[in-house]
Amino acid sequence: MSACGILLCAGSSRRMGFDKLNTPLLGKTAIERSMDALTAGGCDSLVFAVSGDSERTVAGLSVPVPFTVVQGGEQRTDSVRSALFAASGDIAVIHDAARCFVSPATVKASIEAAVRYGSGVAAIPVTDTVVRLGDGTIETLDRNTLFRMQTPQTFRLEKIRAAYADGDCATDDATLYARKFGAPHFVLGSEDNRKLTTAEDWVWALQRLAPPPTYGTGFDTHRLVEGRRLILGGVEIPFEKGLLGHSDADVLLHAIMDAILGALKLGDIGKLFPDTDPQYAGISSRLLLKNVNDMVQKRDMCIRHVDATVICQRPKLAPYRDEIERTIAADLGISPDAVSMKATTTEGMNDEGKGLCISAQAIVSVGYR
Repeated sequence: MSACGILLCAGSSRRMGFDKLNTPLLGKTAIERSMDALTAGGCDSLVFAVSGDSERTVAGLSVPVPFTVVQGGEQRTDSVRSALFAASGDIAVIHDAARCFVSPATVKASIEAAVRYGSGVAAIPVTDTVVRLGDGTIETLDRNTLFRMQTPQTFRLEKIRAAYADGDCATDDATLYARKFGAPHFVLGSEDNRKLTTAEDWVWALQRLAPPPTYGTGFDTHRLVEGRRLILGGVEIPFEKGLLGHSDADVLLHAIMDAILGALKLGDIGKLFPDTDPQYAGISSRLLLKNVNDMVQKRDMCIRHVDATVICQRPKLAPYRDEIERTIAADLGISPDAVSMKATTTEGMNDEGKGLCISAQAIVSVGYR
């Protein structure tokens, strides 16, 4: 049997506060993502119910199956009714474009149920306790009989057309179908098949789509000499020696910057801020760190966590740890809780233990906002 997908994309997004259907989610709009799921799940034709911007979005799509575009109505029921009478085939797969994370497997299951039983409605059993409040009373409902309705809601085309022909209204298709033909057959939906309704839903969608964080490591070492200030993590540490370098030689920030650049695959600070360039002579490494963080921001990413270790025999850094963490966090625009700075000695061994140098290593995670 042939299945026609009816994609409802005429909503106003009033509760979202912006156009949820036509704003790309990491490169693809909700309309396009829903279209892909319907066609991958077995729809061999489509009807788009559109309005305003969604009509322009659909016009720009590369639709892989034959399709028709109809104008949506004021209410969801109006849009479905128009689309049903423009559809062709045996099965109608009615789906809200705002449920753009529906899986092709759910679409396929709903079609198979409609072929076998006449209907296949995606729904999820309620697991929470649900109560009905009255006038000073409370009634606990039997959750074994309660379901959260989703889409697709799939039916034999001639039956769902007949259900809509009476002109009744409802918030979903199964309600109208049940009035005329009895309870529909349910198929198991998914928590991922969430309707994008509020700004919180949009944040959830971005987090779901975002690639996993990337990680970078950094290491740096500088010689300790007299006549230089000791700067670590952007904080001046009272000491009889400082670190030698072209800039302020802040070995901790250098390691952190290299870790960030490694996570972004942008090389190292020697490549970006060469010690042969006079503009970086004596420059504060905090300025360089902010420059590197700008590169993160321009990619719509952010620093998730910084973990760094300073390796030196002297001076003792424990009294300055909190200030260093706060300074680094402020320059990166993140919470101090996302920055961890530790210090360790080498028990008098190696150049760090002999007081010849200070080294630092860092690992940084970078993710999308």
